[in-house]
Formats: sequence, C-alpha cells, structure tokens
Amino acid sequence: MFDMAASPCIQCRIDRQIKLRVRAIAIQRGLTESALLKRLVIAAVGMARASDASVLALEPIRLHARVYVRLRRSDHALLRERAAGRGLASATYVSMLVRTHLRNVPPLPDRELAELRNALGALGAVGRNLNQIARVAHQTGRVEGLTSSDLRAVLAAFEGLRAHFKRLIEANIASWETDRAKTSH
Repeated sequence: MFDMAASPCIQCRIDRQIKLRVRAIAIQRGLTESALLKRLVIAAVGMARASDASVLALEPIRLHARVYVRLRRSDHALLRERAAGRGLASATYVSMLVRTHLRNVPPLPDRELAELRNALGALGAVGRNLNQIARVAHQTGRVEGLTSSDLRAVLAAFEGLRAHFKRLIEANIASWETDRAKTSH
C-alpha cells in the first residue's frame, strides 16, 4: 500500500542514449522530462491520449492551489528586486504576472491603483474648477480675480500631473517587461 496523500512515484534506470533522447523531446515540447514521462505513462496505460491537454488536470484544482517553479539564481534575484520595488512578496508578484498574462488585465498592484485613483480624483477636481471659471467667463465676458499668472500656475499643475501620470505608466510597463523584451525594442 502507498500513502494516498503523497504523490506516487515510478522510477527506473534507462540507457544513457534513451535519457538524452527523452531530454531532447521534452525540451522540444517545452516540458520537463518528468512531465513528458507522466504523459507517456498515462498514454501507455490507456487513461488518455499523450497529446490530450486534460492529462495536465488529472487532479481537481483545490482552493488556493499552489504552483512550484524552479528559478535560476539570477532570475530569482531579479524577481526579489522587482517585487520589493513594488512593495510585494515575490510570490504575490509572480501571481500577478501570471494573472496578467492569462487574463490580459492591467498589472497594477493595489497600492499603485490607489495612487492612480487619487491622481484621477485630483484631476477631476481641477477640471470642475476650470469648468466653473470658463462658465463665468462665458457668461460675463471676463473673470475677476483671475490673472494670467493664475492661468500659468494651473497650466503648470496640469503639466506636472501629466508628467506624473506618464512616469507612473512608464514605470509600470517597464517593471513588467522582461530583459529580453526591453532589448528587442
């Protein structure tokens, strides 16, 4: 008998040339050797076709399912650095990347989204004030108390806000790109 809670394992020894061929096929298909062998065993015992995508989902997906990934040291260092730059745990950062890729949604963490909403609120308030000024100017032909320096200050505030939005968006996009994507542009 084997423990049903643990995943059963099948092991065998094979010729070196067969091992190299298995590795080459796995790499060609974008799989690990283990994933390829799992598909082959399942196909051999008649549970599913080796090319059947359902082979990957033999077990039901549990609530809060975990995925384990091996990373190179340099990639792990980059992951930790980028996650820390966003104020996130590495696992949360990876989860957001995967969700962004799978669902094609914008990769904005809660903190950044809150900042963007605050800035949009401020922009809306300034816009409402400008509409009131424009309405008075249209009705009376002039606006008392408003000088050209006031208008320049409003324009400078809008330019500053625009630059802030631009930096936020550029930083957001850059932080989600891979090193290869940056160099290919």
